[in-house]
Amino acid sequence: MQAKLGRLGVGASIGVLSAAVALGVGEVVAAFLRPAAAPVIAVGNRFIVLTPESVKRWAIRSFGTNDKTVLLSGIYIVIAALAVAVGVLALRRLAYGLAGIAVFGGVGVYCALTANAHQGSDVVPTIFGTAAALAAMVALTRAAGPDPALDDLRRSKKAPAVPAPRFVANRRGFLTGSAAAATLAAVTGFGGRAAQHARFDVAQARANLTLPPPVEPVVPQPPIAAIANGPDLGKSATPWNTPNGTFYRIDTAIEPPQLDPKDWSLRIHGMVDHEITMSYSDLLARPLIERWITLSCVSNEIGGQLVGNARFLGARLADVLREAGVHDGADQLVMSSADGMSIGAPTAAVMDGRDSMIAVGMNGEPLPIKHGFPARIVVPGLYGYVSACKWVVDIEATTFAAKRAYWVQGGWAAQTDIKIASRIDTPHNGGTVRAGQPVAIAGVAWDQHVGIARVEVQVDNGEWLSARLAPVPSVDTWRQWVLPWTPPKVGSYALRVRAVDAAGTVQSAEHRDVFPSGATGLHTITVRAHDPQ
Repeated sequence: MQAKLGRLGVGASIGVLSAAVALGVGEVVAAFLRPAAAPVIAVGNRFIVLTPESVKRWAIRSFGTNDKTVLLSGIYIVIAALAVAVGVLALRRLAYGLAGIAVFGGVGVYCALTANAHQGSDVVPTIFGTAAALAAMVALTRAAGPDPALDDLRRSKKAPAVPAPRFVANRRGFLTGSAAAATLAAVTGFGGRAAQHARFDVAQARANLTLPPPVEPVVPQPPIAAIANGPDLGKSATPWNTPNGTFYRIDTAIEPPQLDPKDWSLRIHGMVDHEITMSYSDLLARPLIERWITLSCVSNEIGGQLVGNARFLGARLADVLREAGVHDGADQLVMSSADGMSIGAPTAAVMDGRDSMIAVGMNGEPLPIKHGFPARIVVPGLYGYVSACKWVVDIEATTFAAKRAYWVQGGWAAQTDIKIASRIDTPHNGGTVRAGQPVAIAGVAWDQHVGIARVEVQVDNGEWLSARLAPVPSVDTWRQWVLPWTPPKVGSYALRVRAVDAAGTVQSAEHRDVFPSGATGLHTITVRAHDPQ
């Protein structure tokens, strides 16, 4: 049993170390090409494309904006598990292990050649990594062979009469080889990633930017405290402005594309009178507007956090499209990201006078890299999956009949408006309050490009009570609301909220899933009032 366990441990080490060398060497080679060519990133990008839509929805629902971190962690775990099996096979027969690595390499090459926005050279890091893994496996397997001293002893006349175990590792040779492989994997892995950042990271280019002032600046937003008398409301309610660092992010990019503004361009083509290719300096030279706009994801559950409000700076998209001369029959604008993901927006919504923009700024600074730097599309009143294209490099005027964008291929509705929604942010679900003491029930409500006219709160099954509303600069933002309430006695209370928009539409109480066109239902929480004594 001890010999068997030793064999398994040695085989597992050989497999894992060989895989680590492959990934490390791949990172170094990718530093000479582009980060998206790194083997794990290429596999992850292809995995996203192949993943069934139901699994994607589960991942977003379960992990939210951490879905990509979970995906990468899962890929590393799967690679490690398969590498263990391949390493054990290599000790049985080296050819088996080498064949296993070759299969790994073949999968990596396939992913690199079929991922969105792939380039032919993306296979090079995987090929070099596979070759390094093959060499590492041969060296480690040979180093783990039987100890020469023990073999000499068995062949001599002094050999013991008891049979020797089937496998006795050459510990000194294997430890030396393992240390060398581990060092190589660490140096190439971390060094390669550092070299990629040094060569491709556009953080410094972003930091050096000074955006021109808007010709139409936003109106400052009064704080919610101006409408409320509830205790500690400013600390517990959702802030009007969502900071860049906490603004939700849902997209298909494992690693955000690194686009230097001096190399960026936007092509507008398709069903237009004439094509337009715009550089970043061309974009900044246009009149820029600044607007508060609330964005929300179609995957946002009732009461969810995949929604945020920010101050965007950009050029009017409709003006650019008019210059290109979009044809009357072009009912869809297919916007493509640098990572190959496409988003289809209805042309009519972009051109109807709302503040659709090619955004370059967010909350007073250049767009964060993970939110689309150097430019993205923002269209008020549409879910992100049919409007908010980050890292935008291409806009094609076409039709819904002729082309289906990425999310629509997965079954999401091609055209839909944002559903009216509201959320209770304080008190928290399952929280406690004091009976007989005033408390603020507060949150946000939104129906972008229509506007919120009224918010009502119901305690248990009582009457609907009208909340106080904060002023807003336009119909394109969420609206903060608050209802002062005093729980009359000790006990449990169910609190639910609904909104009424400026068109008189009452938020639906019918619960519907986010798929295929956005969730409906009323956000409900439970709180318990305890004795203030």
